Amino acid sequence: MKLSGGVEWALHCCVVLTAASEPVPAARLALLHDVSPSYLAKQMQALSRADLVKSVQGKTGGYVLTRAASEITVLDVVQAVDGAGPAFVCTEIRQRGPFGTPPQDCTKPCPIARAMAAADEAWRASLREVSVADLVGSVERDSGPEALPGIGAWLDSTAGSRD
Repeated sequence: MKLSGGVEWALHCCVVLTAASEPVPAARLALLHDVSPSYLAKQMQALSRADLVKSVQGKTGGYVLTRAASEITVLDVVQAVDGAGPAFVCTEIRQRGPFGTPPQDCTKPCPIARAMAAADEAWRASLREVSVADLVGSVERDSGPEALPGIGAWLDSTAGSRD
C-alpha cells in the first residue's frame, strides 16, 4: 500500500496543532515542516472538508482542530487526504481470457479479492485505533515533553506576523 506524502504532512500538522493556543496559518505550518506551502494548503483544505480542522478567517486566522485530538484517528486523516476507497479494486480478471470463468459462475469474490479485502480491513482497523492524541503521546515520549510545547510557543510567538 502506498499513501501520498500529503497524509504524512497532514498528520504532522494535526499533531502540532494540538500545541498551538491560537489558529495557525497553513504557510506557518509549511515553514515549520519545510514543505511546499501550496501543497500543504491543499492537505489542510482536505482536512477542512472532512471537518477535522476548521479555517478561522481574519488577521489572526489559520487552522485549528475541530475536536479533541483523542477523537481524530489516523484513519480519519488518511481518508480525508487520500480518500476512503479500498486499496485494492478487483477487476474480475478471472472472467477474462480463454479459460475465463463465466460471470454467472462468479457468485462470490475470488480468493485474491477476499484476501485483499481482509488485509484492507485489518489495515483500516489498525489505523482506526490510533488517535492524534496517541501520536502526540508518542512524540512526547520520543522527543521529550518539551518538544511540542516548544513548537507551540514558536507557532504562537510568530502568529502576530502572520505569513
